[in-house]
Amino acid sequence: MVKKNPPFPSYPPPPDTAQTLLALMHAQGEVARLSEREQLFSSLLDSVNAVLWAFDWETRQVLYVSPAYERIFGRSAALLLADANEWRDSIYPDDLDYAERSLADVLIKGAVEDREYRIIAADGQIRWLSDKCFINQQADNGQRLIVVGIAEDITDKKQLEGELQRLATTDVLTQSSNRRHFFECAHQAFEKARLEQTPLAFLLLDIDDFKRINDTYGHQEGDHVLQRIADSGRAVLRRGDLFGRIGGEEFAAVFPGCPPEMAMQVAERLQREIQRLSFSHEEQVFGVTVSQGLTAINDQDEVLDSLFARADAAMYQAKRQGKNQIVRG
Repeated sequence: MVKKNPPFPSYPPPPDTAQTLLALMHAQGEVARLSEREQLFSSLLDSVNAVLWAFDWETRQVLYVSPAYERIFGRSAALLLADANEWRDSIYPDDLDYAERSLADVLIKGAVEDREYRIIAADGQIRWLSDKCFINQQADNGQRLIVVGIAEDITDKKQLEGELQRLATTDVLTQSSNRRHFFECAHQAFEKARLEQTPLAFLLLDIDDFKRINDTYGHQEGDHVLQRIADSGRAVLRRGDLFGRIGGEEFAAVFPGCPPEMAMQVAERLQREIQRLSFSHEEQVFGVTVSQGLTAINDQDEVLDSLFARADAAMYQAKRQGKNQIVRG
């Protein structure tokens, strides 16, 4: 009998080699594209000078923070991810309450886009942030409540705004309030005094014989006199008093909450301070004096202009009476 060999086991046909290679190459291409996209996304995050962040409201954990955090805050991102209080502790103390309240507003509004507050960076510098935040997911159906945001460093913008504000409100020569800003603040102080029935005094001051100073010693020396008068005003006036240059050689002051007798004491101190000033020009030494008109608010005053008119009349009376004195109006 002829012995039969056992049948060969049945195997599936071998796959097409070309198709296998194509599939492998396609998979590798997808991996490469994903890697390229990840690298591109990472590069974009590195180049953005704003902090992107995500916060789990329930667990109070920072879930993500972009690389700009370490550049702007100067602090470790790893420490922030471990403890969200790292961000809170960096907020400028005066702004902390506002920063926390405005962040909580996102739960009601869904988005808060007008938050601006200061932080203290690790190097001690104070920086301004514009920090917008949005709810990414609502905490319904068991979903986590995630707040996402973008915090931009606006320090340079704030400094520019401050400088523009200073230029708009400050007399360039004397660095005291200019006429427009002085009277804006004076009107506010006057209305507050009327509403609260508190004292308020108004003072006008004019440098005696200022034209002679300019004609004799030159306008540069005259400018120096104006600057020293303004310095004296800032040195003598109380905290909260207003002082400004409202004309060529004319200055004004408002003393909120100051009774007439106390206002007179301040004016007398200013008079003495100015009398002590000494100037020299080409070996010539000279001094200056001022004439002042002082008045106080009364029940009949309905507008600031009435105080200004009385102080102005009193100041010119001081001129007529010999200058270098204070006259009450």
